[in-house]
Amino acid sequence: MKLISWNVNGIRSILGKGLPSYLESENAEIVCLQESKARPEQVAHSFEGYHAYWNSAVKPGYSGTVILTRSEPRSVTCGIGQPEHDNEGRVITADFGDYYLVNVYTPNSQRELTRLDYRTRSWTPAFVSFLSDLQKSKPVIFCGDMNVAHREIDLARPRENMRNAGFTVEERDAFDRVLDAGFVDTFRQFEKGGGHYTWWSYQSGARARNIGWRIDYFCVSSSLTPQLRTAFIRPDVPGSDHCPVGISIDL
Repeated sequence: MKLISWNVNGIRSILGKGLPSYLESENAEIVCLQESKARPEQVAHSFEGYHAYWNSAVKPGYSGTVILTRSEPRSVTCGIGQPEHDNEGRVITADFGDYYLVNVYTPNSQRELTRLDYRTRSWTPAFVSFLSDLQKSKPVIFCGDMNVAHREIDLARPRENMRNAGFTVEERDAFDRVLDAGFVDTFRQFEKGGGHYTWWSYQSGARARNIGWRIDYFCVSSSLTPQLRTAFIRPDVPGSDHCPVGISIDL
């Protein structure tokens, strides 16, 4: 079973940059999108073959998550059940019976780290609590733009970015706390080397030179590790400043 995650940086924009043909060629069972930046009624596309579930931000044109799935889930919930975190459309969860799938777009700490405290001291504990509650009943797969390069190997220029958003000690420690709740980073189960990135700045030809960051992840409950078949990154897929990531897993 193939699952895909992609920060599309605006679903209305990427529909004209190859999203439909990519979905057809990838032929995944489940596709999770982040930064949809739209409400469903603003998107004139049916995503044929998929059931579509949306969690849009209150603020127009901002954030948002979408799950596209060929199999209809038992239920879908938006948010993590805490009003102070649930107005930006950052989490949508589908119950597939044997497991939960969580699509997440983690808050960015922003320039000058203006949201660092919120992201690490408020959002992360709430998200970890949410995942832990889900795991009490069944395994969890979560994916999305986590807005952090976990280790130095996960970005091209770690020294120059030590106090930049996405690579502060606080953010990296926060991601450790998420994984310590009982999860594994699937990509690192298969690939131990560097040079594998999922986001590139639009400036200075960064993508062509592969000066990037790995900030998009698939993580699974540790109990699902034996069922993983592969984890991958699609750096050659254009249309966004992020590229798709995915896993194949026996479920």
